[in-house]
Amino acid sequence: MIDHILIGLARFLVGGRPEWLGTQPSLRQRIYFANHGSHLDTILLWAAIPTRLRPTTHPVAAADYWGKGRLRRAVALDLLNAVLVDRSGGGPASGQDPLAPLEDTLQSGHSLIIFPEGTRGGEKLPAAFKSGLFRLATRFPQVELVPVYLENMSRAFPRGAFLPVPISCHVRFGTPLFIKAGETKEAFLERAREAIVALAEVN
Repeated sequence: MIDHILIGLARFLVGGRPEWLGTQPSLRQRIYFANHGSHLDTILLWAAIPTRLRPTTHPVAAADYWGKGRLRRAVALDLLNAVLVDRSGGGPASGQDPLAPLEDTLQSGHSLIIFPEGTRGGEKLPAAFKSGLFRLATRFPQVELVPVYLENMSRAFPRGAFLPVPISCHVRFGTPLFIKAGETKEAFLERAREAIVALAEVN
């Protein structure tokens, strides 16, 4: 009940109408990867996915934002069923692998929503991707990688804003891709980024 209210409020404020251009909703295991412009991105993308797929589709959210405060944490864990990750700099060498919870989720057969830039950007097009998407694509080559472009989100809810600006936003889903045999990390990440750029250019 509360999740429907949250979704309804987000759509009332900024829209977020889904456009399935290169694929259709499916029970196949997927990683939805999108550009990142605001703290509303997670809610809007998750809301664009059909209700029947949401229980097994987990947004990946930054623990330093979504894990702080009872309300944010409740929204992330109880409503969105998110996977919280630590962006404080831990890595395999420190014994704290931030991608481990994501790999565990994929190992269970569930899907993910991720933002490969790693942080919010204010530009129309995504910045360079961090290496996490490449690692997940290499570790789970059978999982469909679905590019998603979130239009106008950085304008609708810019940094420092308390409430969203009523600007119409869209959620565009592109054609799934997979990592190619022998593809380098740099080539793969740029190809994945270009898949989102192509969706940004759709009129």
